[in-house]
Amino acid sequence: MKFYKDMFVGRRTLERAMENVLSPSLAGEIGARVSSLFVYPIKSCRGVSLSQAALTPTGFQWDRNWLIVNSKGRGLTQRVEPKLSLIEVEMPKHAFEEDWEPEKSSNMVVRAPGMDALKVSLAKPEKIAHGVSVWEWSGSALDEGEEASQWITNFLGKPCRLVRFNSASETRPVDPDYAPGHYAMFSDMYPFLLISQGSLDSLNKLLKEPVPINRFRPNIFVDGCEPFAEDLWREILINDFTFHGVKLCSRCKVPTIKQETGVGGQEPIKTLRNFRSDKVIQPKKKPQGKIYFGQNMIWKDRVSDVMGKTIKVGDPVVVLAKLSSPAEAAT
Repeated sequence: MKFYKDMFVGRRTLERAMENVLSPSLAGEIGARVSSLFVYPIKSCRGVSLSQAALTPTGFQWDRNWLIVNSKGRGLTQRVEPKLSLIEVEMPKHAFEEDWEPEKSSNMVVRAPGMDALKVSLAKPEKIAHGVSVWEWSGSALDEGEEASQWITNFLGKPCRLVRFNSASETRPVDPDYAPGHYAMFSDMYPFLLISQGSLDSLNKLLKEPVPINRFRPNIFVDGCEPFAEDLWREILINDFTFHGVKLCSRCKVPTIKQETGVGGQEPIKTLRNFRSDKVIQPKKKPQGKIYFGQNMIWKDRVSDVMGKTIKVGDPVVVLAKLSSPAEAAT
């Protein structure tokens, strides 16, 4: 099995090398290395840090598979429920390995201050919740049952349910103007979000109180590049898999919420507005009040039968193609 995997990787690397020779638009340079990987099994709750993450067309395995909804079926986020930042998720030890399948006894364990641990079976529930919505999407989802509903209701102090994306019957396309043919589960917009250490460091130099990367909730955190170099990354290669930079990530109020306490403030959005707003990045366009930090990405290959569909901490990030300015990336 390893022989075939190595042979495939070698072939892909050779193909990429030939593309670099044949196309002057491909930079083909090591721009950074992966320093951290994160998934957020329940949308808007705490993330899980990984040493390696398995790829799926809709994001990393287990990322944003679950959603907390209110009594009307509307998805909740930290924008309106900052206490979600206090909910921790623990997955089985081997859950993030490629091709791992849950057993009947496999559970996701959910914890929060003042609450007993909640165990949610990873076996897909049979009950269907209709009228579930998140942003522009609405459809049905799998309902995780009364125990989970009561646990979340007690913690948040309002009627809620925990639902799981029903990939057997539902799809959620991303914006076809930017990534036609690509899909996400319960993530905000796109399957992957990439941010660099250089960008975070550049911001923190301007803040009285530095903020950690968990304020921005990326999936892929890289180091070794200049601040905001990721703005220009049109196409990159990580462990022989191609990722396409779709557009810069427009930030909401969530980065102002301390993930350890659930308490909000003004920073770092107040400072980011001074040098990362659309007014600054796109001076020729009418401002819409957007603030950018991070690059939304899609997995371009989406090959379902490829062995070894994982990326790891330490993997080099090879930049294949760049945009000429951040203004293009924000468009």
